Amino acid sequence: MRILSGMRPTGYLHLGHLCVLENWLELQKEHECFFFVADWHALTTEYENPRSIKEYTYAMVADWLAVGLDPEKSVIFVQSQVPAHAELHLIFSMFTPLSWLERVPTYKDQVRKLKALGKDITTYGFLGYPLLQAADILIYLAEGVPVGEDQLPHIELCREIARRFNYLYAPIFPEPQGILAEVKLVPGIDGQKMSKSYRNVIPLTASTEELAELVNRMVTDPARIHKHDPGHPEVCTVFQYHRIYQPERAKDIETACRRGEIGCVACKKDLAAVLDRRLAPIREKRAEILARPDYLREVLEEGKEKARAVANATLARVREALNL
Repeated sequence: MRILSGMRPTGYLHLGHLCVLENWLELQKEHECFFFVADWHALTTEYENPRSIKEYTYAMVADWLAVGLDPEKSVIFVQSQVPAHAELHLIFSMFTPLSWLERVPTYKDQVRKLKALGKDITTYGFLGYPLLQAADILIYLAEGVPVGEDQLPHIELCREIARRFNYLYAPIFPEPQGILAEVKLVPGIDGQKMSKSYRNVIPLTASTEELAELVNRMVTDPARIHKHDPGHPEVCTVFQYHRIYQPERAKDIETACRRGEIGCVACKKDLAAVLDRRLAPIREKRAEILARPDYLREVLEEGKEKARAVANATLARVREALNL
């Protein structure tokens, strides 16, 4: 199966992204994978300040490689370096009803949330985000797209666009399936969804000292005043992390907390050590990669050429179908 997925370079990666990348590693083992930096998509929300996109692009790819993505097994590239994405997006826009884009559930929700943060994204580019996403997928004739549940409407729109093109012109495109990954939802240090907008993230770049500081700021059981008071781990952010990152010990930690046998300070110290062991190899590998900037450029150059070859072949068939 051919798989396609991407990430927007709008900031440095954090623990929430690590769960996604670990899923990509599993897909890489058995499928033909295309993973791309969605820099055009980043412009939909960062159009006023695009200067940092390139910096985040290189940092993101370094993280991908440090986690274990292999450019010998997967095609790793930057979206804007493959112009066929944009041309197919333009062609799709000619026959896609406006109502299809307006009914995407995440559109109005994201406009409302970002407006509250002072960002105006009532633009053509943001409305057409799912259409560019469909072009990203279909230009590679991808059959599977790993997504979260909130992105399933985008995949269904992509399938509708593929069906409409195939009906109007020629049966070129597959109808891709959304692959619901078993990705753990990692909360931010305040218990909310982890997001740089909430300033509650644990960066993949965090040092041992930074991890200890961030874990110390985590929200715990507010009703627990003294060390030996019985705790309520179900309301504790630290315990949620224990369940994710050391599930084999989670039951014992829960029991000790409920009995007041372990205090919050000790529990946090234990978690910081667990996270540090998890991130230390990634930190070391990233440092090696960033010390070789030519290697990063080579990976993206090779990925660009491989991606262009596939995308241009698809676009040639599309142009022929439209007599262009």
